[in-house]
Amino acid sequence: MAYDAVNMADWQISEAAETNMPLPEDWIEKLGLKKEEVLPMGRLAKLDFLKIIDRLKDKPDGKYIEVTAITPTPLGEGKSTTSVGLMEGLGKRGVNVGGALRQPSGGPTMNVKGTAAGGGNSLLIPMTEFSLGLTGDINDIMNAHNLAMVALTSRMQHERNYNDEQLARLTGMRRLDIDPTRVEMGWIIDFCAQALRNIVIGMGGRYDGFTMQSKFGIAVGSECMAILAVAKDLADLKERLNNITVAFDKSGKPVTTGDLEVGNAMAAFMRNTINPTMMCTAEYQPCMVHAGPFANIAVGQSSIIADRVGLKLFDYHVTESGFAADIGFEKFWNVKCRFSGLKPHVSVLTSTIRALKMHGGGPKVVAGKAMPDEYTRENLKLVEDGCENMVHMINVIRKSGINPVVCINRFYTDTDAECAIVRKAAEAAGARCAESKHWEKGGDGSLEFADAVIDACKDESDFKFLYPLEMKLRDRVDTIAREVYGADGVDWQPEAEAKAKMLEDDPKYADFATMMVKSHLSLTHDPVLKGVPKGWRLPIRDVLIYSGAKFLCPCAGTISLMPGTSSNPAFRRIDVDSDTGKVSGLF
Repeated sequence: MAYDAVNMADWQISEAAETNMPLPEDWIEKLGLKKEEVLPMGRLAKLDFLKIIDRLKDKPDGKYIEVTAITPTPLGEGKSTTSVGLMEGLGKRGVNVGGALRQPSGGPTMNVKGTAAGGGNSLLIPMTEFSLGLTGDINDIMNAHNLAMVALTSRMQHERNYNDEQLARLTGMRRLDIDPTRVEMGWIIDFCAQALRNIVIGMGGRYDGFTMQSKFGIAVGSECMAILAVAKDLADLKERLNNITVAFDKSGKPVTTGDLEVGNAMAAFMRNTINPTMMCTAEYQPCMVHAGPFANIAVGQSSIIADRVGLKLFDYHVTESGFAADIGFEKFWNVKCRFSGLKPHVSVLTSTIRALKMHGGGPKVVAGKAMPDEYTRENLKLVEDGCENMVHMINVIRKSGINPVVCINRFYTDTDAECAIVRKAAEAAGARCAESKHWEKGGDGSLEFADAVIDACKDESDFKFLYPLEMKLRDRVDTIAREVYGADGVDWQPEAEAKAKMLEDDPKYADFATMMVKSHLSLTHDPVLKGVPKGWRLPIRDVLIYSGAKFLCPCAGTISLMPGTSSNPAFRRIDVDSDTGKVSGLF
């Protein structure tokens, strides 16, 4: 049944749907799993992916469907809602469907954007657990990451306090001679805490640590999260965690977590994160949750592990990439698929009338403030002008050899005439297009959308990467900037270019993936510029080294790895009932 999404809050719909939610033991029969493949954790469960993959290794993979979007407003355009709605629509068509989505960060959940559980009748349940830590993966990642910083800072203190002989005798350690001005890592916390972006640590006396500048990032941007997204198994996770570059020594040599002898302990903290968590939609289609969000500053993909499991368990497997096609899909296309060896059958481009109006010149959209009237009243001119951004994203996806399906994620305030303009523009660009009212009506509202995806999965695709691995880093960035973002070229700041040259000259970085760090609110590095800007160049100010994940991360513009909390955050409206323990107020 569909709930009254217009008048009910998401948490109320989740609470109602949870009455008949499958419990861990139910998944054994529903998915044809063995008892030992389901690891109960309260009313949720993790899946022992190695046992499942090994048992089903000879079973053909299902259809692989990726969901991305046009450039969003600051409110997001409903990729998770669309992903869940697609699962529900395919479920209504009687097909064996499931998916894999990312775990939400506490940052946006307690800020303005809210949780990433979907919305309305296209919702993942149980919403409270999903929004407030789930089965503990992010907490484990925070502990693992911050343990590396504890190892680094304590080592720096001991090396300052003792000479070589004392260091060896008292600690059994050799001197690493870490350069305090070249520390790559910082600390992490899973909130939007702008006050922690730039800090000084080690204040006090000789035994209070090493005094230096430091920083915090948001937890889901940690390299540990990136490693979870791309790891093949626990052994691979452990190896990667030992190869993280924490700093450089005074001769310019990398200092790794392995050098600090902390990688194995980090793996111990993360041992349980390797298995995906099983949840379901409000209509009870299975959906795994694994890895995290923030494709603008991180990989922003659900894990390769979850996709491998889903492709064995389901005939249609839906996965999601963070933010728009210029960021999330580009990383899915050129990084995740390259690492996994998996090839998608179709990509869904989520589009909303609201975002198209913004790109067409509509008033500024500000998170936490009421939407201007232009976004809830018919305005055909704004929609028509904004379609340029959608067509650009269609063309980006088509460069991969995939013909996308445009999903009009239809809000109840959108008009038929507005949607007709979008459909005409999408089809003129060579894409399929379908309207979907999954938010309002669940699976019954997404049947046209589901049919379009089923039809698209029958197409033969010629999937190909944008660039070869042999291409140098700066050439890759130039290719991405021109072919995906529409830039006229790239401008490297001197320090960033020197670092890029150093990385290009070192053969150990030759096969590292290129993981761009860029604003998600524009095709450019400047979030103010909407639509499809012309006549601009992409500035690169730094290159982050994620040597465990095997990523090189060029940073465009002034984007911060630690978002800020707004003046009207969501935590002001979240409450817990003292008698029942039920949480209310979650988006």
